[in-house]
This record gives sequence, C-alpha cells and structure tokens, in this order.
Amino acid sequence: EQLVESGGGLVQAGGSQRLSCEDRGRTFSNYAMGWFRQAPGREREFLAVTNWNGASAYYARSVEGRFTISRDSAKSTVYLQLNDLQPDDTAVYYCAASPAYGSSRYDYWGQGTQVTVSS
Repeated sequence: EQLVESGGGLVQAGGSQRLSCEDRGRTFSNYAMGWFRQAPGREREFLAVTNWNGASAYYARSVEGRFTISRDSAKSTVYLQLNDLQPDDTAVYYCAASPAYGSSRYDYWGQGTQVTVSS
C-alpha cells in the first residue's frame, strides 16, 4: 500500500505542471482517488477526485477549469494537470485513496510533492 507522488517543482506564473500519483502496490484499483494541497499556514484543501475507472470526476470550484484529474488504470497512476498556475497555487500536493467516490473519507495518503509558482 504505497502512493507516490511526483512531478512537482518550480514553475513560473501562467505555466503548467502535471503531477503523477503512482499506486506502486496496485492496491487501489477499486478506490476513488483524490488530490489535495496544503500551503504553509493553511488548512488542507480538496482539489479533485475521480472514481475507480476514471469515468467520473469532481472538482473544487477554486480549481475547476484550470486543473484536470485523470487516471490510467494500466499504469496504476492518477494524474493532476495544473494549468495557468499562480503564486497562490504554491503548496504541497497530495494524492489519496478513498473507498467510495463521493465519500469524504480518505484512508491512504502519499507523501506529497511540492509545487512552487514564482511570480
């Protein structure tokens, strides 16, 4: 049971980044997968979730239209495409697994990947 995020880094405002979350144990193929972020001094923020096969997705209003979640079951990987990044998007981004799409319960978390947006 291991979720490993990657793809973070430094990007200029207006740029894009694609984050990956690999399910290395191939444990979560039947789980909904979500993305969250946490900036210094702020609470963790929900961003997006996709269901077990990637056919459904739901976004927080703050990122809808800029961020896109997707899932490649063959690679056991979930992605988060970040577009038009702004300095306020600077945070540690986490993926997490939930036993049910639409549930607020996430049982497994990755270690996070830092995204820093410069102005």
